[in-house]
Amino acid sequence: MTVTVTRVRILVVEDETDLADAIAMGLRREGYAVDVANDYRGATDRLAVTPYDLVTLDLNLPDGDGLELASRIRSDPTMAPDDDQPAARILMLTARDGVGERVVGLDQGADDYLVKPFDFAELSARVRSLLRRDAGRSGARLTVGELEMDTARFEVTRRGRLLDLTAKEFALLRYFMTHSGEVLSQERLLEHVWDENADPLTNTVRVTVGTLRRKITRDDDPEPPIETVIGAGYRLRPDVIGVPDKADG
Repeated sequence: MTVTVTRVRILVVEDETDLADAIAMGLRREGYAVDVANDYRGATDRLAVTPYDLVTLDLNLPDGDGLELASRIRSDPTMAPDDDQPAARILMLTARDGVGERVVGLDQGADDYLVKPFDFAELSARVRSLLRRDAGRSGARLTVGELEMDTARFEVTRRGRLLDLTAKEFALLRYFMTHSGEVLSQERLLEHVWDENADPLTNTVRVTVGTLRRKITRDDDPEPPIETVIGAGYRLRPDVIGVPDKADG
C-alpha cells in the first residue's frame, strides 16, 4: 500500500496562550495529536524527545528566535529523535507580513508561511497539504480493501456506505490504514494518535479500538477487520475487508 501520512502528531509553538489553545483545539477536533509549547525552551524540550510530523511556529517567542528554532529543526540531530522519520514540516505563523520576511523564513527552513490573523480553515488546509508532501502526492485518499478514506473531507466509506466516526476514531483508523497488516502496540498507538495529555494507564486505546472495530465491521465479515493480537497489540487485516489492498491517488 502507498502511504499518505505515516504519523500525525503536531507541535504548536505559540506564546499567546489563547491562540495556542485555540489552534490546538481545532486541530484535535480534526483528529490530530497535538502538543503545545509557549516558548523556545518548551519547544526544544519537546522536539528533543518526541518525533513530530509538523510544527506550527510563531516567530516572536519570549525567550528565543523562531527563525533560529526553524533552522535548528532542520540541522540539529537532537531535534529529530526518531531516526526512521524525516524532520518535521514547519508552518510559520507570524504577524510579519513583508515579502522579505517571508523569504527569510522560507530560507531558514520553513515549508510554508501563514500571516496572522488567519482563518482556521486555511490553517487546516495548509496542514493537510504539508503532511501530504512526504508521500510526494497531491491526493488525499487512502484505500485498504473496501475501506476508503478521504483525509481532506474527513470521510470514510465501506462499500460506498458512509461511516459515522468520531475525530479520534478517524485518526486511529488513518494510522491503521497507513500501517495495514502491521501489529501496532498500545504504546505505539498512544504515541502517534493521542497527545501528551493521554494517560498511558487508562483503557482509552482499548475502548477506542473496540468502538472503531464495531463501526467498520460488516455482518458478512468472516472475522473482525481489526484483530487483537494477544500480548502485542492490534492489526488491521486487509484480507478480511474483502478486496486486495490498494491505495488511490
